[in-house]
Amino acid sequence: MKVVVTSNGVDLDAAISPVFGRCSTYILVDTETMQFEALSNPALSAPGGAGIQAAQFVIERGAEAVVTGNVGPNAFKVLQALGVPVYLSGGGTVREAIDAYKIGRLRPMEEANVPTHSGTTRGTRVGAGQGTRLGRRSQDAVLPALPTSFVSREQEITVLRETARELRERLAQVLERLGQLEKEVR
Repeated sequence: MKVVVTSNGVDLDAAISPVFGRCSTYILVDTETMQFEALSNPALSAPGGAGIQAAQFVIERGAEAVVTGNVGPNAFKVLQALGVPVYLSGGGTVREAIDAYKIGRLRPMEEANVPTHSGTTRGTRVGAGQGTRLGRRSQDAVLPALPTSFVSREQEITVLRETARELRERLAQVLERLGQLEKEVR
């Protein structure tokens, strides 16, 4: 079976990416032979619709299942409509995710586990109807959902570090835009 794992690297020992639509790389793995192919995500910098484009991309490459840290509703609907199950992994490496998949430790998701645009880190235009709404946010919208049934401390640390990196990127974008707006007001 061919399974796509979202990744922050280009091999089986790379860390799993906690996002689907805007991860840097998809690792397409043949679970019987462990042969794999690293696929750069063409939707990474898309101004919108990254999840849908990413779902279509991995399906076109032959994915029969997806393993990821999180998936939004648009990507989930595309994958579900085409019969491609999505499995949630709490972190670790691509190899560990495939091993967990093969022994049945991962269960197919029944719905998306993050809201639309939650993986947006690049190309966000605050106030233009895209990206994260400013103001109060629940912890669930910021932190990835971690399946506590098999998440080790190391896996949780990996996911939280990646989330912190993405939040720093978002904060830098917000501060840059705030600075631009304040200059215009003066």
